[in-house]
Order: sequence, then structure tokens, then C-alpha cells
Amino acid sequence: MADQLDVAALGAWVQEFARSVAEHKDELTTLDSAIGDADHGANMDRGMSAAVAALAEKPPVDPAALLKQVGMTLVSKVGGASGPLYGTFFLRMAGALGPDPADPETFARAVRAGLEGVVARGKAEPGDKTMLDALVPACDALDAALADGRPLGDALQAAAEAARTGRDATTPLVARKGRASYLGERSAGHQDPGATSTALLFDAAVTALGGR
Repeated sequence: MADQLDVAALGAWVQEFARSVAEHKDELTTLDSAIGDADHGANMDRGMSAAVAALAEKPPVDPAALLKQVGMTLVSKVGGASGPLYGTFFLRMAGALGPDPADPETFARAVRAGLEGVVARGKAEPGDKTMLDALVPACDALDAALADGRPLGDALQAAAEAARTGRDATTPLVARKGRASYLGERSAGHQDPGATSTALLFDAAVTALGGR
């Protein structure tokens, strides 16, 4: 059925995110070298490559199992803050999904659950110059578009646009959380790498899920 996100669709999303992370690995590392540990690109690439390999080795039986497997892989394979945060995002998404294919509203609730997990884990809020500056507006845009009756593809496009806008808005901010916060005022003028990879996550959703 159209707009039903089954295990194959969500697997395609994960694979597209992994591909995009690999493509932008150097960019993410360059951004992180300015205000972090210069490892965000390498860590995310390693984690997503491991997640895709794990899915191929042991194909999950349903959407919840797939996202749980991705989350567990990221937590175990990725260092720094990104592993626990992205791992928690996918684990909380998994917890909000059942064994059946998800309709758009269920998918959006799962994304919101992932966001809440990131908030609980990272103790950050919008404006702190973190991945939340892209993730929060993306979730809000996704919910609003679906509430307006727009199809999933349009809603994901709105979410991706909001994520990119949020990403760009991190540049002038002074970081209040994470490694970048140690720099104080010197963190201003640099785009946040976590918000950048979050924008890639929603761009990947448009590519993999938007045509359904």
C-alpha cells in the first residue's frame, strides 16, 4: 500500500543515509575540526557502514527490529557523542514502531520519539548549537505537513528543508553543549557538524521514502 513504510523502505532510508554520510565524510570532519574533535565524519561513516553491514548479515523481520539493530550498532561502534545520540534516536524510533508497516503518522510519531530520546540523552535544547537545531524544526515541519493532509513525500520535503534551515542557523550561534562549548565565543561562525549530519538524515528520507 502506498505510504506504508515497511522493513524494505526503512532499510533503504538507512542505506541512503549511510551513502550520504560516506559522501560527506570529509565535510563533516572539516566542520568538526573547527569546533570539535575532528572525528564526526569518520565516526558516523564507520557507524553507518557497520549498521548497513549488520542489516545485510542478519536481515531484520520488521520495521522495529530494523531500527533497533541500527541503533544498537551505532551505540556499540561509534565513539564520541554521535554514537550514543544517533543510536538513541533510532532505538527510540524502534520503540515507537510495531511489527507492521508504518503509516506516515506512525512514522512521524516515531521520529518525534527519537527526538525526545536525543533530548533526554544530550540534555540540550534548540539554540545550543547541536543536532537538535536541525532535528527539532524537521520534526515540527513533518508533523505540521501531515496535519495539513499533505502526502508523505511533501511532508518529508518540508522536514528536510526545515532541517537545512536549522543547520544553517547554527553558524552564528555560540555553542552551549558538547565539545564546541569549550571554545565559548570562538565557536561562533562555524556550522555545527551534528546539525549537518541531521540534515543529511532527512535528505536521505526524501530520497528513499519520498516517492512512496
